[in-house]
Amino acid sequence: MDFRPDEPGNPAEHSSLYELEFPAPQVAKSTGAGPVLVHALDGFADAGNAVALAARHLRESLDSELVATFHTDELIDYRSRRPVMDFSGQAFTGVEMPTLTVHAVRDNAGEPFLLLSGSEPDLRWERFTEAVRGLSDEFGVSDVVGLNAIPMAVPHTRPATVTAHGSDVEFLGDLPRWGSPMKLPGSASMLLELRLGEAGYRTSGISVHVPHYLAQSTYPAAASRLLSTLGSLTGLDLPTKALDSAADTLRVQIDDELSNNGEVASVVSALESQYDAYTEAAEQQASLLAADEPLPSADEIGDEFQRYLAEQARLDQDGRDDEGGTPHPDAS
Repeated sequence: MDFRPDEPGNPAEHSSLYELEFPAPQVAKSTGAGPVLVHALDGFADAGNAVALAARHLRESLDSELVATFHTDELIDYRSRRPVMDFSGQAFTGVEMPTLTVHAVRDNAGEPFLLLSGSEPDLRWERFTEAVRGLSDEFGVSDVVGLNAIPMAVPHTRPATVTAHGSDVEFLGDLPRWGSPMKLPGSASMLLELRLGEAGYRTSGISVHVPHYLAQSTYPAAASRLLSTLGSLTGLDLPTKALDSAADTLRVQIDDELSNNGEVASVVSALESQYDAYTEAAEQQASLLAADEPLPSADEIGDEFQRYLAEQARLDQDGRDDEGGTPHPDAS
């Protein structure tokens, strides 16, 4: 694909924010239609690291090719999110700088789509969204779908749930909706959906619900649900088997830990009852979010779970001390 800087609307106009690979990959579908653009920005709305995990899984498990690299110096506030430095004890040996890239990815059936993933920009949101619009125009993007993950009062013992929103209600099919007007703290992902929708693109977003008490952990079940829902919405054939396997392994570990703590187990049991009640109500056109009974707050669940983990660490250290061994580095 030949990019000419003097052509109106060409991505070269926004080259101060990113660098394009040359030659650019072909991303037209077998039908001749343009590709779907999936944006998966980790940071603000990425409970359970589900968005970052889903994006990494797509890049690593499917055929992918770099299209563009954004200049994070222009978009990231390093004092707010300080990069991690490697120190040998004598000198600094490396640094993990944030990245923000666009890849051309082919699904299991060979159909291409674009994946915008990496760190959510802290700065220049309007210029960033305009740059993404320029790329979308150049590659003839057909649909724009954003991935999000939010903490909710749901149990890990039940299938992950989602809610959806977008500029074309019919496109969302029977996916659950929020249903109520609200004012929310903004994110670059939200602004992308708004601005590209205003530019005439069909935009939508998928939010997966992550158990409050696992919001700070890596939760592959949520990443799998994001990708399966994305596939259903767009027709892309996306892999989830490895994520499902990781989710099963984590489920066993969590259940084993909870079996030794009756208080936390009772909280999870209460969430299960609420989940089941909501699921039954949803079949009668009721909202999953319309709670009739009080639910434990995120702080209550998180505090109880943290107390349990701290107690386990203390017992582990006491046991090692009694045996004359070396305490576990994470014990407190």
